[in-house]
Amino acid sequence: MLKKLRALKFLSFILTLTLVFSFATGAFAKDVSPNLATQSNLGVYYELYVNSFYDSNNDGHGDLNGVTEKLNYLNDGHKNSQTDLGVNAIWLMPIFPSPSYHKYDTTDYYNVDPQYGTLQDFRNLAKEAHKRGVKVILDIALNHTSNQNPWFQSAVKDKNSPYRDYYIWANQNTDLNEKGPWGQQLWHETYPGSGDYYYALFDPAMPDLNYDNPKVREEVINIGKFWLKQGADGFRLDAAMHIYTGDTDKNVAWWDEFDQALKTVDQNVYLVGEVWDRPNNIAPYYQALNSSFNFDLAGKILDAVQNGEDNGLAAFEMSTLSQYQSVNPDAIDAPFLTNHDQERTMSVLNGNVDKAKMAASILLTMPGNPYIYYGEEIGMLGDGPDPLKREPFRWYPGDGEGQTTWETPQYNVGPNAVSVEAEDQDPNSLLNHYRELIHVRESSPALVSGNIQDFQTGDSRILGYTRNDQKDSVLVLNNLSDQTVTISVNEQEFKTHKVLYTTFSHKNVTRGHGKVEITLPAFSTIMLK
Repeated sequence: MLKKLRALKFLSFILTLTLVFSFATGAFAKDVSPNLATQSNLGVYYELYVNSFYDSNNDGHGDLNGVTEKLNYLNDGHKNSQTDLGVNAIWLMPIFPSPSYHKYDTTDYYNVDPQYGTLQDFRNLAKEAHKRGVKVILDIALNHTSNQNPWFQSAVKDKNSPYRDYYIWANQNTDLNEKGPWGQQLWHETYPGSGDYYYALFDPAMPDLNYDNPKVREEVINIGKFWLKQGADGFRLDAAMHIYTGDTDKNVAWWDEFDQALKTVDQNVYLVGEVWDRPNNIAPYYQALNSSFNFDLAGKILDAVQNGEDNGLAAFEMSTLSQYQSVNPDAIDAPFLTNHDQERTMSVLNGNVDKAKMAASILLTMPGNPYIYYGEEIGMLGDGPDPLKREPFRWYPGDGEGQTTWETPQYNVGPNAVSVEAEDQDPNSLLNHYRELIHVRESSPALVSGNIQDFQTGDSRILGYTRNDQKDSVLVLNNLSDQTVTISVNEQEFKTHKVLYTTFSHKNVTRGHGKVEITLPAFSTIMLK
């Protein structure tokens, strides 16, 4: 017994040295298991535009009570359920009072827009979501406010206002013709003839906040703490790279200050940044944030699916994660297909359901927290002006209870338009494909938290990769083409034991002489473990 104890102590000592070395050098970072705070934030996330989702009071607009009513669609709280989507978190696009339909220009950071409900409605939504194990992430635009915000109104009316220095004002040395990153006008006159100019990166109606003012930073931290105390679990940080446009170091320093302050309220607070840039420029933000959206990966997924060939996607993701994890071993990637600012996935794929299923198969087997944009799971279409990318969610083939009407749809309209009700009844629907994949993902530690390794199949039509953690390993093979493809997997390369998931018959998998031969029909996926 004494010998066993000594042996265990020695093994523990060696393991400790190995981990210390790994963290100190950055070596093997991708194999280090996430810490508890990171683990609690892993899952599948669902982006939801409240205005379009579900109308609980028949005014045509979606609202917070409507989201609460439909939580069981997203996750009913039963682990083995086959009828919910199974997501682990919801990202609510801005819910704060605002003069615009999109609400990215806030007039009151401490309240809910009356169109969406009340603070109590939000608290109730958070409470009901938490009962189901679902986190609530608030989208918050902290780079700027609305020009109707009382802070800005006070600053315009009185140069001695305590809110004057909340914003950025021109002086005698300012170039009023200065242009922004995409050629836009940056300096705007408060009203014609005033001679008083303020800075607004995105739009004259959205004056930028002055983060060189400690009072602004204190105010914004208080806003974050306030919403955590109402039940929010974290924030999607709009325009996170533009607090100080062009100055990554100052941006990262601010977000780190924000993160550290919020952790005094919730140690597990989750922050995901909108840093619309290349991976090497995103990486520094992982010093402060848990996560950042992977725009380049989104493009590669859709490109691979659209063109039917492996474009080096897995190797690209390996490289991306290596960059992120060299900064933060607990970095969580945020893969997605498209979001509220982009042409919808089904429009990109020209309405091809087989390709939409393939895109879902890839997305939901990527590392990190996959994000699904509302309606993506049923194949909604959308492009053009932003409202048409955010059309009312389709619950029914026609009209029905809770269907929102704030916007007249141009893409998702008529009896042949996609809907939850119609796809519920079809076992082969896109919706049921998403449901099954999410539940398969949740059943596999490797898919939830493992690293990714490229797996060469010898055929460019097959996208292959493994997902691995310390307890589990899964080989994912996706036939991107419209042709049947047969490949062989050497069991010395990957010791397959069973089929975890497949979109086709198990009879297409044969074993013998140390090899597994797999025949993949067009647009199909198999996972072996």
